[in-house]
Amino acid sequence: MLEISKLVKRYGRDEPVLKELDLTVEGSSVVSIVGASGAGKSTMLRCINRLVEPTSGSIKLNGTELVNLKGRELRHARRKIGMVFQGFNLIDRLTVMENVLSGRLGYVNLYQAYARRFPQADIERAFQLMERVGIAHYANKRADELSGGERQRVGVVRALMQEPEILLADEPTASLDPRTSEQIMMLLQSLAQELSLPVLINIHNVAQAKTYTERIVGLRHGKMIFDGAPADFNKDALDAIYGGIESPDDEAAFEPGRQEHGVSHDAT
Repeated sequence: MLEISKLVKRYGRDEPVLKELDLTVEGSSVVSIVGASGAGKSTMLRCINRLVEPTSGSIKLNGTELVNLKGRELRHARRKIGMVFQGFNLIDRLTVMENVLSGRLGYVNLYQAYARRFPQADIERAFQLMERVGIAHYANKRADELSGGERQRVGVVRALMQEPEILLADEPTASLDPRTSEQIMMLLQSLAQELSLPVLINIHNVAQAKTYTERIVGLRHGKMIFDGAPADFNKDALDAIYGGIESPDDEAAFEPGRQEHGVSHDAT
């Protein structure tokens, strides 16, 4: 369970980016965070994994307070927080397998990490996960030879190799075409159920948030404006968060009879 209480993040003397934010995520729920640019979505995720230092407040993951951790304790805690990035964050010159196994760097010693010598159990687990997401046949291919969707699948598997207790995804579909972004959202949704893993996703596409997540949290200027089921996320909620319809994709989310799924579930 992730428990965020009165989280504040302020840069210098500027107005806080996050203003006493409260949020609880548990079970295998898939939660989307929506809001305009600058609402605090990415800052919140980066506070959770301590890529950004919170100004004040509490962040607990399964009872462990993350805010005050330092050094070795912080490194160990980060192993339990998987992160999927918008820009993939792969090492292009390395193979898919090498990128995937980098998710185990927090579990091996310095020599093993430098020599990229991983236990056989880790290698077998990597193959299993790559097979699950459809990229096992790319194991020995360089990361820079893959398409955007394939690269994002590598990023997902790398995060899962950490054996995380929660998966954070920061705009995981923003760099992908519409069809591929639907596939990635379906993949995250199905993996959450299979692995009993809570997933927290920052996303701009409201239609996808309504289709692929069980709960939507809306932020505006660092405050929570909405927290509820997709069925309850109506135009009033959209207007409160964005100040009006932002894009045709968002408006389409409220059209009667709209076809929600753009691709077959076989894609996952």
